[in-house]
Amino acid sequence: MDRNGMKRAVGQKKYQYVADTIRQRITTGAYSARTLLPDQNALATEFGVSRITIKKALDGIAREGLIYKKSGLGTYVLGETTLRDRDDSPANAFDGLSKQQGAERVSSQVIKFEVTFPNRMVQEQLALTAHEPVYEIERLRLLDGAPFILEHTFLPLRLVPDLSPEILAGSLYTFLHTELHLTFGGAYRSIHADMPNQLDVTYLNASATTPILETEQLIWLTNGQNIEYSTARNVYDKRSYTVLDVNEA
Repeated sequence: MDRNGMKRAVGQKKYQYVADTIRQRITTGAYSARTLLPDQNALATEFGVSRITIKKALDGIAREGLIYKKSGLGTYVLGETTLRDRDDSPANAFDGLSKQQGAERVSSQVIKFEVTFPNRMVQEQLALTAHEPVYEIERLRLLDGAPFILEHTFLPLRLVPDLSPEILAGSLYTFLHTELHLTFGGAYRSIHADMPNQLDVTYLNASATTPILETEQLIWLTNGQNIEYSTARNVYDKRSYTVLDVNEA
């Protein structure tokens, strides 16, 4: 248990515990705004972990906009902003909806789960041939029991063995990371407005004129293999995205 009374949860990774602890210290004022955090060596000693673990924890907090890392100067705590208080989703997040919103709040309805052969567009996105099978998945994600996001996902069968509707009823990314030990290397995301289609009307309770926000994404692994091509659609006022820009000049 640390000085703020936090205790590492069972199954929680070390970097997640470090990140949660530092995040709490920032939000409670234990680390004041516009001051330097302890350096990575000091934090590694305090938490009994490697500097690599500390760096991974700080990288995640930096993406949230709570700290600012400047080479040669150290890591600063940023001041609070009302923009950060909004329930937005980071546009560069890799942890999935269950992690972002809390697994107890998120549930999934599997609409479609098939093994099929990719069309030309999916072949190009996932760098596959026409004869390499993929999973085609449609899921309605619910937040606190209400329709939230409609996902349409393609995954190469050879990279994601043993996927099932039972797994998809929970967290797909937890399965990929903890069961298959796959690590995302990066993603390309395009976020744009669209008019509703029939699935939006049926599952998101959209009207024929309700604006829809769609995120199209391609995710690749650390070895460069493309693992996911997907779209995620939501009614315009249900979810928005934040982007943190840092000037490293």
